Amino acid sequence: MILLPIRTEMVARRTPLANYAIIAANCLAYAILDVSRVASLAVFKDRYLTLHADWPALHQFFTYQFLHADAMHLGGNMLFLWVFGQSVNAKLGNWAYLMFYLAGGVVAAVAFVIGSPHPLLGASGAIASITTAYLVLFPRSRVTVLFIMFFITSFEVPAMILIGVKVILWDNVISPGLSGPGNVAFSAHLGGYAFGFVAAALMLLLKAIPRDQFDMLALADRWNRRRAFQSAMSSPEAQRRAEFGTVARAVPLSPEAEKAENERLDRITDLRTRIGERLENGEVPAAAKLYEELIAIDPNQCLPARQQVVIARAFYAAGRLPQAAASFERFLRSYRTGLESDEIRLLLGIIYARDLQQYESAEKHLAEALQRFAEGSRREQCAEWLTTVRRTLGKTVTDG
Repeated sequence: MILLPIRTEMVARRTPLANYAIIAANCLAYAILDVSRVASLAVFKDRYLTLHADWPALHQFFTYQFLHADAMHLGGNMLFLWVFGQSVNAKLGNWAYLMFYLAGGVVAAVAFVIGSPHPLLGASGAIASITTAYLVLFPRSRVTVLFIMFFITSFEVPAMILIGVKVILWDNVISPGLSGPGNVAFSAHLGGYAFGFVAAALMLLLKAIPRDQFDMLALADRWNRRRAFQSAMSSPEAQRRAEFGTVARAVPLSPEAEKAENERLDRITDLRTRIGERLENGEVPAAAKLYEELIAIDPNQCLPARQQVVIARAFYAAGRLPQAAASFERFLRSYRTGLESDEIRLLLGIIYARDLQQYESAEKHLAEALQRFAEGSRREQCAEWLTTVRRTLGKTVTDG
């Protein structure tokens, strides 16, 4: 049975040039040193570039990371680097990703040297650090896995299960204990995994890389808040205050209802993150579709200002005027002031008057917009529409 990750659901926001360069460097090194079958190059590789754990040279902690024993060794490593490295590279940036990769390889080599006198080569340790960095940055993502046994198929697996349980625990801890280590440097893998996880978590904690609601620290923070709330509500006194408080009576949630609420909040967080990613990649229709899922779960949800406006204008451009009006309304409830808010009040008033024939709503927004536009063409346009709406409503219109 063979399980191979072939892609993740994360879309790289920037071109992962550093990851491409590392893959190219590994392939080029294999072509020159191994495929060429030049005897002097093979000797040079074994003597100077491979890491000799019994007496290592400083440069070997870096050069060994670009060497491989055979084509299968190279192919397996590059597959993992391609699948998990793209998104990590896009998140960290090219130079930071390159430094992270090399540092992970060095730490993996140190972990290997401490416990083994044998030579070491291969990118596995460095790639291990990238793999657990992916786990820290995108723990709720899913990975498509190719399954090969008597037949070939594919299915999706949560990243936490694939990386945490299968790749780390089974492949590098349990399986070696059952069958023996052979010629695989499991200690280097584990050193790389540990470095990638800790370093990525520290970078998030120190805000060296952008945070979002989808990373490992965000999940840990939400879990800790739930735990703190449950702990605070565990005392009889707190329960009595919740039940017989002076303002209102709190209805305690059953375990089933609490689980459902936690799942709902996680789904909201997931959708907001995916909407932001789709918008950054220019996939506006896909983002609008996800936004409709979000509103179906919680009608009061409003995105960051720029994202909310883009979604609302996408509905407007598609001729979905009720959805556009509702999206603009949510924007104005959350972002009441600013030039863009005034422009949206005018646009929303026109949509209600011209397209939806909801004249009371149109009058409300146009009247408020008129007060905010001091002068200029926007004020004149607003005044004309407001006059038309009030006449339609049968109201007396006076000059000034």
